[in-house]
Amino acid sequence: MSKTSLLPCSLMLAPLIGVTGSLASALGLWLMFVVVISAFGLGMNILRPRLLPATHLWASVLLSATLTSCAELGAQVWSLQWHHQIGIYAALLALQCVVLEHNGFFQSTWRDRLRLYGLFGALMVSLGLLREFIGYGTLGHHLSWLVAATHAQWQGWGLTTDGGLRLATLAPGGFILLGLLIAAWQAWHRPTPSH
Repeated sequence: MSKTSLLPCSLMLAPLIGVTGSLASALGLWLMFVVVISAFGLGMNILRPRLLPATHLWASVLLSATLTSCAELGAQVWSLQWHHQIGIYAALLALQCVVLEHNGFFQSTWRDRLRLYGLFGALMVSLGLLREFIGYGTLGHHLSWLVAATHAQWQGWGLTTDGGLRLATLAPGGFILLGLLIAAWQAWHRPTPSH
C-alpha cells in the first residue's frame, strides 16, 4: 500500500466498521458508494477542464456534498429503516469523494477504479455476513429493506435459535473481528523459513 492510498483506505475504515453490523446495511452502503463515487467521477471529469486549478477543491466539495445529499434523500424515500441503519456513515461518502479527487484517483484507469470498488464491496459484504451470522445468528435478515418490501415478507435465514454474540454487531466487535481476519490473513501468507 503506497502512502498516497493510505488516507483514502483509512477513511473507508469508519464505514467498514460502523455499517457492517448486518448484510443489508453493508450491501446498501456499498451500492450507495459505487453510485456516488461513479457519478462524482463523471461530474468532475466534465468540470475539471473548465475550471481553474484553484477552484477544483471547491467544486469537488460542492459536487460531492450535492451527490451524497441526493443519495441520502433517495435512501430515505426508498427505505427509511435501511437509512437509519447506515446512519451518519453515508455522509462520509462526500469526504471520500474529495479525498479521492485530491489523490488523483479519477484520472486513473477504469481497472484501478473497479478494483477499489470490488475490494471495498468484498470487504463490506464479507464483514457484514460474518458479523450478522455471529451477532444475530441469521443471514440476510433485513435484506427486505433494500428492496423496499415490508418486514413480514422476508425474514432471512435463521441459523441459530438463541441469537448470537451481540458484541459482534457493535463497533468494538467489528474491530476485533477485522483484527482477527487481518491476523489470519498474515499468518496464512507468511513465508515459511527454509532451513
